[in-house]
Amino acid sequence: MSHRRRVAVLISGRGSNLGALLAAAADPAYPAMIALVISNRADAGGLALAGAAGVPALVVESRGRPRATFEAEMAAHLAAHAIALVVLAGFMRVLTPGFVAAWEGRMVNIHPSLLPSFPGLDTHARALAAGVALHGCTVHLVSAGVDEGPILAQAAVPVLADDTEATLAARVLAEEHRLFPACLGWLAAGRVRVEGGRARVDAPRPRGALANPLPGPLPGLSALSTNPAQGCDEGDKDG
Repeated sequence: MSHRRRVAVLISGRGSNLGALLAAAADPAYPAMIALVISNRADAGGLALAGAAGVPALVVESRGRPRATFEAEMAAHLAAHAIALVVLAGFMRVLTPGFVAAWEGRMVNIHPSLLPSFPGLDTHARALAAGVALHGCTVHLVSAGVDEGPILAQAAVPVLADDTEATLAARVLAEEHRLFPACLGWLAAGRVRVEGGRARVDAPRPRGALANPLPGPLPGLSALSTNPAQGCDEGDKDG
């Protein structure tokens, strides 16, 4: 691919989804390249993943600092690295409306529930307590509201009778690792548009994923190359 969009991934912890994104971006046909990783915690495990992949990794400490100072430093790094898209991958910091507005339509987040159900923290425990039959994950464009914004796609898993928080979380995480690289690929390839507050996707969906397609038939294009394990196909899985 002649032009790959430069992406910054913001993390706070182990970097599980960062690892999936780095694996996808290792394919030169993938439309995005991970050009920068920023953590707001110096002890984030994901920093080592970035270093192993040869991706510049920075710590912009958020604790004990004014939010405006923290975000201004991040913005300076994003500009210095010519970043086009921002990904929140386990980034445990609420961003101000001003920062979000500067990246409107260009910043994406993954959340471990089927939004709008269970925004915020402890999603797996809350899903079990509520007795829902389905749980899952959501990739969405970021808006000023926490865990809000136009949904790009969701993936669902059944909640089993003997599930614990740990077993349910593990199955959801496996879906996150498939869904997040696919959604970033769509965004980087220009296959997402927002109409009336809803995101529309013009691309093949990973098997089992639910997304809002653009009107009309899907184009006959090969699966967006993320990783052979992503399981993208040409089917129209509407949601």
